[in-house]
Amino acid sequence: MSEVESATTELKTQYAAQVAADLERNTKEQERIGAEVAALQEQLSALQHDQSLLVNLQRTLGTESLAEAGSSEEESVTAAKPSLPRQASAETKSGRRKKATASKPKKAAAKPAETKASSPAAKLPTLVELIHNHLGRQSEPRSSAEISTALAQAHPDREIKPKVVRTTVEGLVAKGHVQRTKQGSSVFYTAAETPAADNSAEQEPVTA
Repeated sequence: MSEVESATTELKTQYAAQVAADLERNTKEQERIGAEVAALQEQLSALQHDQSLLVNLQRTLGTESLAEAGSSEEESVTAAKPSLPRQASAETKSGRRKKATASKPKKAAAKPAETKASSPAAKLPTLVELIHNHLGRQSEPRSSAEISTALAQAHPDREIKPKVVRTTVEGLVAKGHVQRTKQGSSVFYTAAETPAADNSAEQEPVTA
């Protein structure tokens, strides 16, 4: 019996040592996987944060482009509206006067000419024209914030956003109509020198 008991005790000791080694290995493996999961969780959180920022930026840029496109469409519609009722009234009046008497065709023909001459004047200048004209009148460089403030004061009836102004000015820089200079961390803009053809094109509406 003593030999059997000693063999049993030795076997139990070996099993206990094996179980302890397996338990230690299991614990270390859990710690390693837990650390990897924590690192992956941090990466996932960073990616989700970046995604939310990018989505907000995309929405902001999309609403600004839609607002600018909508304002340009509204300007074109308001410029085209005054000519329609005047032209229709001129046609009805001319038809009535032709039926009543044949001695007054010149007065009826004069009204459509007035509507054609008055319709271009109702067109509002675009933001590009406002920025280009404003920089052309300045003797010193101006920042986009100064440009937007000056335009907002000069045109209180129009909604002028600083972000839209900055984007429009950068577009003029890309086309070569505006020059950009950097002083430290600030960026300033000046009107580029235009050739004689551009000056003549800009003076055409004035002479007309």
